[in-house]
Amino acid sequence: MADIAPFLQSVKLPVMPEVAHALIRTLNDEDADVTSVRNVIAKDPALTATLLRIANSALFGLSRSVNSLDSAMSVVGMSQVRARALSICLANAFVMPPPLNRLEFWRHCMVSAGYAKWLAGHVGIDEQQAWLSGMMLRLGQLTIAQKSTVLLEEIEALPSQPGERWRRERDLLGFDEGQITAEIAKRWDFPDALVRGLHASGAPMQAATFSRLGAVLHLAGLMADDPSPAIQDLSALPTPIVQALKLDIEKLSADIPSAESFSDISALLG
Repeated sequence: MADIAPFLQSVKLPVMPEVAHALIRTLNDEDADVTSVRNVIAKDPALTATLLRIANSALFGLSRSVNSLDSAMSVVGMSQVRARALSICLANAFVMPPPLNRLEFWRHCMVSAGYAKWLAGHVGIDEQQAWLSGMMLRLGQLTIAQKSTVLLEEIEALPSQPGERWRRERDLLGFDEGQITAEIAKRWDFPDALVRGLHASGAPMQAATFSRLGAVLHLAGLMADDPSPAIQDLSALPTPIVQALKLDIEKLSADIPSAESFSDISALLG
């Protein structure tokens, strides 16, 4: 793999708000509890309002409405509220360059996050970490776009099969968007497991140490690339990765959620 450091030196990384950095610190703190996470989020009224809107949306299908951050944390769960809060901060921090379509890009991120969480449940790894990692998976592509829109257009050229974007990035740059995102996440002090998962996401079977999160992200990315009804046939997913994760394709196919169930970005982008 080529050295990512010189590439990142030539671009300007987004400035994350202090609330995001504080939330990341709680990810690394085993003693972080509901109160500490709630107090971080409560310092940002706009973020709090957006989270309450998400909690009351059809996305969660709650039987009753929540009207305070405390009740949202209680009903939805601390980990999920924190992951959603970080996703909002990331969406606001990154600039969407042409020729990427803002709505389509973030919709893809949300679908990837949804499938990552769903797969994580079957694999037995942290579902909220998988959701957040899935949402972050393509952020490295925004950095590529900042470097060169011509390069981005070549990466995004049609026709493009699921997973083709990763291969084109590695051919052109020597690394893929997941590896770029991993380096950014490392610099922002995200947990090591999340960084390793992102780094391995483009080619999990080639990683020095196998990352179940990386493999889950790879499959979720493929499914987000092709969210059509045809994806119901999960036998098309890479067999080595499916076997390494010990996934039962027949069982998965019986309860696979639709991409539409994950694709609402109205709350994310306010």
